[in-house]
Amino acid sequence: MPETVASRAPEHHQYGATAQALHWITAILVAAVLPLAWVGTSLARDAPGKGPVFVLHKSVGLTILALVVARILWRMVRPAPPDPKIPAGLALIARASHWLLYAVFLIMPVSGYLLSAYGGRGTPYFWLFTVPGFTRDEGLHHLFEQVHRVGQWAAYALVILHVAGTVWHIAIRRDGVHERMLPAQKAHHLGPG
Repeated sequence: MPETVASRAPEHHQYGATAQALHWITAILVAAVLPLAWVGTSLARDAPGKGPVFVLHKSVGLTILALVVARILWRMVRPAPPDPKIPAGLALIARASHWLLYAVFLIMPVSGYLLSAYGGRGTPYFWLFTVPGFTRDEGLHHLFEQVHRVGQWAAYALVILHVAGTVWHIAIRRDGVHERMLPAQKAHHLGPG
């Protein structure tokens, strides 16, 4: 009887379709929010494009916040699949880096909103509505600006670590761990021809 992909016992249990979708949508938005910040901060204060770029940056950030909250709630309802068969130290690093990513992607949009809000400005969401700001408070505005700045560097470090870990699993260990976050492959025969 020819062997099929489905007949082989999977070494790594996959995340479900919802968890995968939330992961990849978050990844795409993170890849967008960072360049939007770079472009926005590099434009002159009176440049006509500065406002729209920051509206996009803030809107994407708030969307990331909603997605991360949804991911955490989803993990409470549907826990992650069992850890793959990798050394305990690697599993601990992976788990810690995932929770740190969740934390930074909660802290960044919240601190971004608060630095605007305490700057006396509302935060528009894709030109659909505006989340209101507060009375201007220079001290709190400065505090959340610093939190946002530190969070930015934490986000860079954690995203680089996450991508490097994925590349390491694919290129060095070749252990298939990355397939846990990819759609299941349809079964097909592995016979000749």
